[in-house]
Amino acid sequence: MFKLWASIKKDFRIMTRDRVGLILIFAMPILLVIVITSVQNSTFELVNANKIKMVIDNRDTGVAGRQFVEAIEKVGMFQVYFISGQRSDTALKQSMHARNALLAIVIPANFTAQVFAKAKNITSRSLKDIAVQEDSVQAPPEKMEGIRLYYHPVLQESFRRSIEGALFSSLQLVQSKQIVRNLYFALHEQTIADTLEDEIVNNQIPVTAVPVSRDGSRNIPNATQHNVPAWTIFAMFFIVISLASGVVREKRNGSFIRLKTLPTNYYLALLSKQITYVGLTFVQAAVIFMIGIWLFPHVGLPKLDLPGDIVGLFLVTLVCGCCAASYAICIGVFAETQEQANGFGAVSVVILAALGGLLVPSFAMPAAFQGIMKISPLHWCLEAYYGLFLEGGKLKDIWLNILSLLVITGLLQLLTLWGLKRKNLI
Repeated sequence: MFKLWASIKKDFRIMTRDRVGLILIFAMPILLVIVITSVQNSTFELVNANKIKMVIDNRDTGVAGRQFVEAIEKVGMFQVYFISGQRSDTALKQSMHARNALLAIVIPANFTAQVFAKAKNITSRSLKDIAVQEDSVQAPPEKMEGIRLYYHPVLQESFRRSIEGALFSSLQLVQSKQIVRNLYFALHEQTIADTLEDEIVNNQIPVTAVPVSRDGSRNIPNATQHNVPAWTIFAMFFIVISLASGVVREKRNGSFIRLKTLPTNYYLALLSKQITYVGLTFVQAAVIFMIGIWLFPHVGLPKLDLPGDIVGLFLVTLVCGCCAASYAICIGVFAETQEQANGFGAVSVVILAALGGLLVPSFAMPAAFQGIMKISPLHWCLEAYYGLFLEGGKLKDIWLNILSLLVITGLLQLLTLWGLKRKNLI
């Protein structure tokens, strides 16, 4: 025990001398968690605060054009700017750039005529068994000029489709109102009351969104609950920069050879390194969690809520730290130079993070990657943390993720020992 404690103190002194590595290990993940959480939180709250700027060129003077504009404003996603006159495409694009707008809509001059004609045509077909005068049916215009939507190329396809869905809903509302009015007038020969029209058009069955949680709570996870655990894991595995290069340095200066001549066991030295850096991962996790709890509310971000199972949180952090330390030591054993250890270690962690679901959600990955991502230890770390933070689970609910991490850690340890024996270092 005394030898182990002495070895731990030696490794701790070596670790603290690498100030650049320590700064990277702490500063970069902290910066990432703050920036990415802010960006994602801004995206989540887009409909409430950060509305999308939209330019509307309403060339229609009828009632349908006004109703369509009102429906767009009620959606709540858009900050609307109006322009008048028959603008050309070039002038419309200049108006978008002048207002930093990502969207523009052109409502054609015959929009009301198109809506009325389509509504009367649908009414006629719906009431074909009732005597309807053919003269009362207005034929659709020969030239159907639809609404034109201009968008900035920066909008991704998935986001653009959600915007198009909101616009189509607004357009459907205007058309449905006119159809209801025509049907009611054809049946009762009088104008429908506004209250009844609203009840018919807006009488949707409510949809209640309920997050599925293991503890039965209905708290909706926010951007903080998603990002803080993810980038804590990234910080843990980023110890590869300091630990792997330290192992390479000891190989090159002959420390491994000297251990053979001393009355000690190399496995004891290996254990001391792991204990030292697992302790470092606990410090990383504590710092990032404290930032989420205390700093985030002061910068306008949601507060981090720790899971109810603190024992489970401690155990998951311990297992993740052991896996990260084992991975870093394994990289250091096989790398020949510090440059190789730093370069391969950093790049491999980013790749494993991408495969594990830290950069892109696992459900959004192609089918070909669904099996590959399970070889990433960061995937199992993330699933374990999400089981606690997002699903409100207990330790018994995430045992499979912990078991998978222990298996991966064991394989890394065996690979490390094989590499040391292959290089005649032990």
